[in-house]
Amino acid sequence: MENYFNYFTEIEEQFQRRRGGSLLLSTLDWALIETWKDAGIPLEAVLRGIDGAFERYEKRPSMRKVNSLAYCAQEVLAAAEEMKEAVVGASSGEKKKPAGFQTGEIIVFLRRNADQILAAKLPQRSGISVVALAREAAATLRTLASEMEGASSAPRLEDLERRLTVLEEKLFAALLAGTPDEEIVTVRGEADRELAPYRRKMLAAQIDQLQKQYIHKRLLEKYGLPRLSLFYM
Repeated sequence: MENYFNYFTEIEEQFQRRRGGSLLLSTLDWALIETWKDAGIPLEAVLRGIDGAFERYEKRPSMRKVNSLAYCAQEVLAAAEEMKEAVVGASSGEKKKPAGFQTGEIIVFLRRNADQILAAKLPQRSGISVVALAREAAATLRTLASEMEGASSAPRLEDLERRLTVLEEKLFAALLAGTPDEEIVTVRGEADRELAPYRRKMLAAQIDQLQKQYIHKRLLEKYGLPRLSLFYM
């Protein structure tokens, strides 16, 4: 995806710029950006969608401010559809390493995340070994760091990002299985309440994905686990 590692930051800045204030994005907003990223929606489509949503908003007199990215969801999907034909026909081109992602910094990032995973207080549940999987994830991160340290060339960031995504998904699945059901139900309720005003503007599949991302983020926060994606360096 174009501008992959700047995806979150550029969307946040565009939303704040068009809104006219430095509103901090909510957990719901970050989860929505993740659904767009995971769906392969180009950054340009998201930025166009934000512009389109605010242009429509500014034509209607209102004293209320736009306080969530969810307001822009419909326009983002429309912009993505408009770009679809051009994206399909475009050449992917050569992927270049974004500025600032130096090998040494990535190694430090991987090892720091391994340490944080091992220090986390994880849930314990009969028949589910969250701790064992966490130790395995931490060991993998340290192995990746050591391999990078001994390599003669810079790593392929896309390949590394895929490995990190797999690790995080496995860790999340273990957390979901190991966390008491009533806690998951509570978090789902929170997600439903925050999503309620925007359900008419989003597809059912998008809402389902958004709920998943919301729960994902809340569980990682609850147990003090890091995000493994290179974006969070």
